[in-house]
Amino acid sequence: MTSSDTSTGQSTTISVDAMGGDNGPAAVVAGLSRAASKNEAIRFILHGDEAQLKPLVEKRKLTNRCEIRHTTDVVTMDAKPSHVMRNGKGTSMWSAVEAVRAGDASVAVSCGNTGALMALSMIRLRKVEGVNRPAIACLWPSRNAGGFNVMLDVGADIKADEQDLLQYALMGASYARNGLGLKRPRIGLLNVGTEEHKGRAELKVANDMIAAIAPSADFDYVGFVEGGDIPSDRVDVIVTDGFTGNIALKTGEGTASLIRDFLQDAFKATPLSRIAALLALTSLRRLSKRIDPRRVNGGVFLGLNGTVVKSHGSADALGVASAVQLAFTLGQAGFSEKLAARVAQAALLAQHGLQDFEKNGQDA
Repeated sequence: MTSSDTSTGQSTTISVDAMGGDNGPAAVVAGLSRAASKNEAIRFILHGDEAQLKPLVEKRKLTNRCEIRHTTDVVTMDAKPSHVMRNGKGTSMWSAVEAVRAGDASVAVSCGNTGALMALSMIRLRKVEGVNRPAIACLWPSRNAGGFNVMLDVGADIKADEQDLLQYALMGASYARNGLGLKRPRIGLLNVGTEEHKGRAELKVANDMIAAIAPSADFDYVGFVEGGDIPSDRVDVIVTDGFTGNIALKTGEGTASLIRDFLQDAFKATPLSRIAALLALTSLRRLSKRIDPRRVNGGVFLGLNGTVVKSHGSADALGVASAVQLAFTLGQAGFSEKLAARVAQAALLAQHGLQDFEKNGQDA
């Protein structure tokens, strides 16, 4: 089974680590079934214990759309990435990434250990030439017409200098273009204020570099943005270092959960509030759906020679299906190749200066 040529309109194959995550292979296969029922062009390579997976696949009637590759070991959530790098060859996670490396699948998806998945992806897929630090990009609910913004890095590396931030801007623009269908995405650089004199030295330099490259790279640079702009309609892509981005992501997820719990408590407080909840049920369901993290499940590893989608470890069938659909969209778009071309533009800028870049750079 091989990944298809998207130009022919054929199917796209997704490589799935079935054993990673908190809910086990049953939740993963249920998610594949959910995604498959809505998209006839998806095919799967499923990695894990065949004795467990085969009955689940048969039950969901996925036999004709799913190849099982048997593995004996599993990367646990508490496994150290260094240990997995040395001893993980027999795991479902390793096998899932290896299928992308071999060209058997377009994108890998895993609910497993984030650190281990990034380590294995870097070892087996290698960084795109010119990339210093890969990034993890996530989708963030926003006021934009499409409903989401992109933010990166959200945890691949806690550091990022000005050149890294420039690469993040280019990779984020490519992701927004191919994953969200935005022809000319708006890029913002996260800072403690919008004034040009604020922020660390590398942010000020990155601000100038991104502004200079924007016209030739076919995106709009809005300058510095603040935390309050992350869910706004002012920007499509928020660029930051992994330390800041991960804290913002976890804070946002925790706040959304808190608001949901507070609303439930408020509507259960009195008989009148219960009646009010019934009257507002449709609106509450609409709000719950919009902020449901399962709908935007999937952090994308950027800067590697192959695309990897990291699903939440606690993902249920809906969450897995969302991650798979995102993987399919990126696979169909030929995202990995376009991203490499985008990074090459940044390398050209760094080596030969803006003048040569504007003369020779090609859009991706």
